[in-house]
Amino acid sequence: MFTRPDLEAREAATLAPYATLSRDHGGREHHEEESETRTAFQKDRDRVLHTTAFRRLEAKTQVFLSAAGDHYRTRLTHTLEVQQVARSVALSLGLNETLSETIALAHDLGHPPFGHAGERVLNQLLADEGGFNHNLQARRIVTLLEHPKSEYPGLNLTHDTLDGLNKHHRAGLGQPSLEAQLVDAADALAYTAHDLDDGLRSGLITPHQLNELPLWTELTRRAGVHGHDLSEQGRRTLHRQLLGWLIRDLTHASHASISASGVATPADVRAQPTRLITYSPDMRALMRDTGTFLREHLYRHWRVEMQVEQATQVLQSLYHALMNRPSMLPPTYRALAASEGQPRATCDYLSGMTDRYALDTHAGITPGGPATLWPR
Repeated sequence: MFTRPDLEAREAATLAPYATLSRDHGGREHHEEESETRTAFQKDRDRVLHTTAFRRLEAKTQVFLSAAGDHYRTRLTHTLEVQQVARSVALSLGLNETLSETIALAHDLGHPPFGHAGERVLNQLLADEGGFNHNLQARRIVTLLEHPKSEYPGLNLTHDTLDGLNKHHRAGLGQPSLEAQLVDAADALAYTAHDLDDGLRSGLITPHQLNELPLWTELTRRAGVHGHDLSEQGRRTLHRQLLGWLIRDLTHASHASISASGVATPADVRAQPTRLITYSPDMRALMRDTGTFLREHLYRHWRVEMQVEQATQVLQSLYHALMNRPSMLPPTYRALAASEGQPRATCDYLSGMTDRYALDTHAGITPGGPATLWPR
């Protein structure tokens, strides 16, 4: 039987010198004994997996409302795709696979219902209270809102995992670990690939439109698939080829960047002026153009915009109703309001809702309200 010290020794013997070792983790806010058979990062991963917030990701929007179809990505399937990419590249680069996996599983816990549209609405509603940001909310969930133990709030994750959730708020912290940088890059890779795939599957973007996109023309050339009249099998082939191409580019470019930097320890990584996990310059340009294309042709498509408008109305209506009648808040959130303020507690409640629960709640307090956000 392998014990935790055995697993920690294996990490030290096999991972790159700049990887984050679980035996060197930065501690936890509340002292506790570590597991006999799991590393600290394995314990973090398992705690994230067992949260209510993680289970709710299954019914939260990625681009398309979960009720729109069974085969479109949800926030949960996106999270699992990010996890897969992060694990694969971490293994190739000699990074800590478990820490990468843990950060990937936790990175979107803070997303509200209705995707980025929901985030924009909550940010506007909380403008006088510091706003709303899904990255900060993810940290709030794992340090306060989820509390499986009575001794303290939160999951008591290691500081290494918590630091990996500080995606854009790093004043004075230096660069994130390579594992955290990898999850950030894997996030962009996953949504670039699967939003193209879902856009094609839905018919909201067409192969004809994509023929003007440099990434698409190069992809069809590499895959030997005709991009004008795309079959179901052709779409699947292109998605698979795109994932492989992006992962290879990220792996090779990051390896070259790390090697050129000369970093020899995790501390060296934090002291770098820029991030070391990166794509090649050509790929960065292709992904930037693809992001612009997706914004113009998918995220702002009229059918998606209808979802955005209806989501806005639902969340605004629920927020004002709960603020006007706080007795409608569940007891946990009423208690939270005493210390955090009613606006923030109301936002915590709303952001934890799935799309379906938000719609049902809205319909329950607004007779005749929308039963679905997908245009008929």
